[in-house]
Amino acid sequence: MADDDMIYRLAASALPPGQIEFARNALGISKALLAGSISVTRAQLAMALNIVLFMKLLDRVPPASERVADLVRQGERMCFDHGALRTIDGPTGALPRGYAAFARILEPLGYTIGGLYPLPRLHMTGRAFVYRDMPSDIPQFFVSELHVDQLPVSAQAAAERIFDNSTDPIGEAEWELLHALGKTGQCPAELALAGLPGLVRAFGRCHDTPSLADYETLLAHSAEAAWIATEGNAFNHATERVTDVEALAASLKARGAPLKDSVEISANGRVRQTAFLAAKVVREFMLADGTIGKREVPGSFHEFISRDIDPATGALDLTFDSGNATGIFSVTRLA
Repeated sequence: MADDDMIYRLAASALPPGQIEFARNALGISKALLAGSISVTRAQLAMALNIVLFMKLLDRVPPASERVADLVRQGERMCFDHGALRTIDGPTGALPRGYAAFARILEPLGYTIGGLYPLPRLHMTGRAFVYRDMPSDIPQFFVSELHVDQLPVSAQAAAERIFDNSTDPIGEAEWELLHALGKTGQCPAELALAGLPGLVRAFGRCHDTPSLADYETLLAHSAEAAWIATEGNAFNHATERVTDVEALAASLKARGAPLKDSVEISANGRVRQTAFLAAKVVREFMLADGTIGKREVPGSFHEFISRDIDPATGALDLTFDSGNATGIFSVTRLA
């Protein structure tokens, strides 16, 4: 079995069969991941996890699905730069609070924290998890945490009621997998196949259906906290790396795509980003009378990024920018 087959065999453990062939045609995978091995390497598992999370985002974001389908029709493959998720730095029940819930997963997979990005206007802090061995070939994770204690008391109480019943999806099979990868950097295929679906469940909503009253309280003070209330720790967005984001944005706008008005440019000028507006999704809420109601809310989105070479290192600038991140996060509110 070729190693790319192993990567997609792993992804197939957590995806419907029909999505695997599309993923093969849609995503570019570095040849560095295709070296022979008798076991599943942590790099292969990290890439398989990224494939699954990306395909799940396509299910939730029609403009992203249409964009990637266009690339496939043109015979092109997408360069997956990074995925972003939001966490709660506050009471979270059985789930570790904030970024720690994902550091325990990502670090055994081969990731390390490559940058810290304060987002004070959003009451958040972002951390970039970069892959140690192949930083430009395996997608990064941008994990932001929302500091509940910086919100008004009423919003803190609403957040505690929503998030403090969270359960932990990481069980015995997942811990065995993470321990093996953390110790040796590889594991038997059977262990990887058994553990990957559980890792995927961590990138979802681990708390109960929120009450509409608590959701509205959070929404009044933090659109980001309200987003986590309905979407949990799913990918807030996935990011496509392109050569010229400005030119692509102009082309997409000319075709009527639901794109952010402006391109965000980092302080060093080397990182430029824009995004589709967040997709609309319908979510359930507990109403005051104990019944379930539904409401349309902002969901996830698809982002575009261009990265230049850092002249100091001669390598691709893989950093992020707090101003860019704050601007990109606005597409949730704009939606």
